Amino acid sequence: MICADEILKKAESPSGRLASLSTVLSRNIIGQDHVLGRVEAVLRRGELGLTHPRRPKGSFLFLGPTGVGKTELTLTFSRHLFGENRVARFDMSEYQEQKSVGLLLGEHRDEEGILGKRVKHTGAKVILFDEIEKAHPLVLDLLLQILDAGRITLATAETLDLTDCYIVATSNIGAINLMEMSETVPFRTLERVVFDQVDQQLRPELVGRFTEKLVFRRLTYDVQRQICLKVIRDERERLSGKGYHVTESDDPVEFLLRSGIHKKLGARPMRDCVERNIQNAIAQDLMSGGNGCGKLKLCPSSHSLMLERPIA
Repeated sequence: MICADEILKKAESPSGRLASLSTVLSRNIIGQDHVLGRVEAVLRRGELGLTHPRRPKGSFLFLGPTGVGKTELTLTFSRHLFGENRVARFDMSEYQEQKSVGLLLGEHRDEEGILGKRVKHTGAKVILFDEIEKAHPLVLDLLLQILDAGRITLATAETLDLTDCYIVATSNIGAINLMEMSETVPFRTLERVVFDQVDQQLRPELVGRFTEKLVFRRLTYDVQRQICLKVIRDERERLSGKGYHVTESDDPVEFLLRSGIHKKLGARPMRDCVERNIQNAIAQDLMSGGNGCGKLKLCPSSHSLMLERPIA
């Protein structure tokens, strides 16, 4: 008979984490089902040791509007497979000048650069380059080398080995076209428009090095609603761990959905709206002598949420 500890140990093993990856991704990334299977396939091949030994385990170019899940997907699979804080993240808007190469690799013989420090000292398994279209061309040359050889030489003359890592680059190239085109346009047409824009702005040899190039959909109203419900659930669970137990009715959900939905910025405003309003309701209850527990209600007079305390 298999005991609970054995089941838990199996689930936490590398094979167990791979087996549950599909469930974790679909639970956390909403509205992008078309990319999840392809991402999972790359991760599965990488974690099973089937990929080329002199290149990164896998690489992704995630394309689409802001706030649709590109970065969240990266953080989710990294957290699930490797644990917390195993992503070395670089905002390419900070590396738009030629001197950026020195910042990344080090400018002097005794400097290992930001890239070396973040990867070596955090044990990063995923390297995330956000908004790569903003980077200086010489920085993109470094990315090309990393994708091609899985390694880069630092100013210290040390070779930084990235063959045990996944490389993720995100870009908003073509996002304006995605947002402006009618929702009735077939998604394959939208993809083609985005890839045409990518071909105009990025070198083909760089784009061709990525294992998977994926276009994320813009978020529909129904998807935003699902995200709203998920964020509410996540925030309730987090606050429950602090001893604040809240429930909600339909009115608060509709209020949060109307207040947080944003056509251009995706899910980020929704998350901020949910967290801010629920936390404000609990804070107000605590300040008035309550215990931060109860049912979330909409207060029409103030257009905000409040807690209805349970009857003693």
